[in-house]
Amino acid sequence: MSGKPFSFIGEVVESAVIKAPLSFVWHFIKLQEFDKFWSAISKAEHVKGTSEETDIVRWTFKDGNVIEVKQDEHSNLEHFITFSVINAEPELSYSSVVNTIRLWPVTSGEFANTTFIRWSTRFSSDADLGVIEDAKYKRQDALKDLSKAAEKMLAEERK
Repeated sequence: MSGKPFSFIGEVVESAVIKAPLSFVWHFIKLQEFDKFWSAISKAEHVKGTSEETDIVRWTFKDGNVIEVKQDEHSNLEHFITFSVINAEPELSYSSVVNTIRLWPVTSGEFANTTFIRWSTRFSSDADLGVIEDAKYKRQDALKDLSKAAEKMLAEERK
């Protein structure tokens, strides 16, 4: 076996059932709204000076890291958003990463009137196992935070 690193495309997929209707969860799934639910982010703001056709948002994390994400796709009909990281401070140790968050309404059974959410993240082949594992836990935390925010919004609506 040679000393070459193993080549693969790493993917992290996390999912959850959120105890709120899709409309309450979808409300938060805009790049500039992630700071409204994800406790790791202190600020989300549009990047000025980019073209009108390109939606770029800068996320400042509480640990001091900053990333700029570009919206690649967003569908209000299919309830998904796809975005990629285009800049990071400090610089990322890998070439690229693309995220897709997709929501589905649960319409029957014991989980009726809730939302199923799936967050998939695909990394370039130069991302190591540590990056993949870190992303897994960050996505889990983000989904827990999203669940709390949507459930809180639902509770306030019911008052």
